[in-house]
Amino acid sequence: MEGFFGVINDALVAIDDFIWGIPLMVLILFGGILLTVRLRGVQFRQLPRALRYMIKNETGGEGEVTSFGALCTALSATIGTGNIVGVATAIVTGGPGALFWMWLAALFGMATKFSEGLLAVKFRSIDKKTGHVLGGPFYYIERGMGMKWRWLAKIFAFFGMCVGLFGIGTFTQVNSISTAITGFFDPEKNITVNLLGMDYSIFTVIGSLVLAVLVGLVVIGGLKRIAKVSERVIPAMVVLYVGFSLVLICTNLDKVPAAFVTIFQSAFGLQAAAGGMLGAIIVAMQKGIARGIFSNEAGLGSAPIAAAAAQTKEPVRQGLVSMTGTFLDTIVVCTMTGLALVMTGAYQIPGLEGAAVTTAAFQAGLPFIPGQVVSFVLMACLVLFGFTTILGWDYYGERCLEYFSNGSMKAVKVYRWLYIAAVFIGPYMTVAAVWTIADIFNGLMALPNMVALIALSGVVVKETRDYFDRLKAAGTEDAMAPHLPGDNWDIPPIDPLNTPDSELGTARG
Repeated sequence: MEGFFGVINDALVAIDDFIWGIPLMVLILFGGILLTVRLRGVQFRQLPRALRYMIKNETGGEGEVTSFGALCTALSATIGTGNIVGVATAIVTGGPGALFWMWLAALFGMATKFSEGLLAVKFRSIDKKTGHVLGGPFYYIERGMGMKWRWLAKIFAFFGMCVGLFGIGTFTQVNSISTAITGFFDPEKNITVNLLGMDYSIFTVIGSLVLAVLVGLVVIGGLKRIAKVSERVIPAMVVLYVGFSLVLICTNLDKVPAAFVTIFQSAFGLQAAAGGMLGAIIVAMQKGIARGIFSNEAGLGSAPIAAAAAQTKEPVRQGLVSMTGTFLDTIVVCTMTGLALVMTGAYQIPGLEGAAVTTAAFQAGLPFIPGQVVSFVLMACLVLFGFTTILGWDYYGERCLEYFSNGSMKAVKVYRWLYIAAVFIGPYMTVAAVWTIADIFNGLMALPNMVALIALSGVVVKETRDYFDRLKAAGTEDAMAPHLPGDNWDIPPIDPLNTPDSELGTARG
């Protein structure tokens, strides 16, 4: 049996290495750099405005949830176990330099996330009778690039369903949650039950059952219930984790400079032997960018599905709100985890993986706090992070299936029950296989979305320039003339691949 699983795992690793090879990493970075240049560094120039918009909901816009609710739904899917377990996995396998490549991918990824949010609102579909919103990469591919590209939209939707059901949404989150719960309550696995020939801690079994029930109670209520739960849980858990991390960093300030030196040296292979320098850089890039995308989802195409539901009349405004998600997720939260790992050297402890690495780091960095207290706080953070990510990705998967099945709500209901079942079986999969599967589907989902973002970059630039010109002329966003997406869907979709930039963006949608 072990030999069979070994073969399967080797095959998954080979597929993962192929998908997350140099071409995809270059495509994602190129897309972020291209958008950054064409938008003149909008993520740097407009970050203060974006942070203000983040906490101030827009009035008078169509949509299902507030802008903050849409952001929290997106953050519920991005601020998850990737911030605790994913960062640890990246640094253990790729070295401290993986954190540098996470930062770089995130800085350019903010422009990517801005563009995704903008296009999601511009090309979304709103049912005038029910107010139901459907939008995301599948619609900005179909309506922005033209109907002849609908096959690409279908591919995105298919892989989006798979990411939710088999990747980020279920297995990785539940596996990490159950590992943390078992590691706290029954680290020696003294109380076990035998399932399918394998022994599991009773806390793993109980935890998976309770989690599946709680997920079911929320996801069956749909987007509004998911958004309501996310609006309450996300701010609390971010403050808890960031506050806990700041205590560690502030009490170990003398180690911070050395940690940054280690990160930069590792990023450029300076810690490796001369012959292995290039290999070390590639591994650090691969793990850092892959885990960065897993964590903040810039370029993946998931966040715009939530952004499309925002109550807004300004695509650019929602784009600004969307990009704050990447800033909070990677530049703030992932950095906290990464610094803790590097400052304490916990990533070098042999035999540890996943949440155990982060727990060891916090225990070493906070010796004045009892180890059990540290473990409990991290377990609580991991459970909350993972739970909200599960909720967010159920919504993404449902919307992808809704598009893929041409609006079949029966298929959506079946998907919900399959999703709950996947949450239940997640803890019984191996950590390595779970993260490899997630990486594979992430890459497959990112490909069509990045192609669309690059193709529609002219539309993004046009919309952005128009918004800030109107903002400057009006002096305040409240005085600006309405700009209502969805008013003119009778205008045929433009084909940006065959249309000059000067003509792009003229079709309001």
